[in-house]
Amino acid sequence: MAIWIWKRRRQKAARKYPVPLTMHQLWMVSLSAPVNRDRDASRTTLYPFTRIDDDRAGRWLADQWEIASRDELVGRLDGLARTGYRAGARRRLGVEPLAWDAGLYVDITRRGFACGMLGEADAWTALKNIVPAVVRSYASWNEYAEHYLLGRMVWRENLRGTPDAPAPQAVSDAHLKSLLDPANRASPWNMAPWHAISHPDHTR
Repeated sequence: MAIWIWKRRRQKAARKYPVPLTMHQLWMVSLSAPVNRDRDASRTTLYPFTRIDDDRAGRWLADQWEIASRDELVGRLDGLARTGYRAGARRRLGVEPLAWDAGLYVDITRRGFACGMLGEADAWTALKNIVPAVVRSYASWNEYAEHYLLGRMVWRENLRGTPDAPAPQAVSDAHLKSLLDPANRASPWNMAPWHAISHPDHTR
């Protein structure tokens, strides 16, 4: 006799957070779009997944960043905002790929919100804090993508020979190409053009 195991599907994030993001909010969330390549990643909500999975967000922060408390989360964000990985890249390459640190910063903030370490208002405040530096550094999503790839390349080189080998660079390249494709209607970078953050905010 066949035994059927029924597994409850997790609630959709869009159902729990039904109010669409404003243009500025989507733009800020989109800074982490290069980081989030998984099929279940949400790129149009503050919540990082398409379905609610708070425990997963907490486990990821603990496993990948050794973050287990709000204080540790805030400390990590402060480090990424101040120097991050770009300090090492500057010594090696003479440039500072802020985009890599900004993408990680936003990704960590969103996961911190998902697991309850940050309230929604605090999460948006954290995202707003990184915006001025990003806007000063880049003039388009293309420039942002180029520096993200540069930062990732330096990060990958530092991990050579370790058991935590990252995905091949080609995977990240393909993902960014999709985000930059003008025909990709699902790309948040097409939904929130780069210069939108410099104009008054509005609903979408």
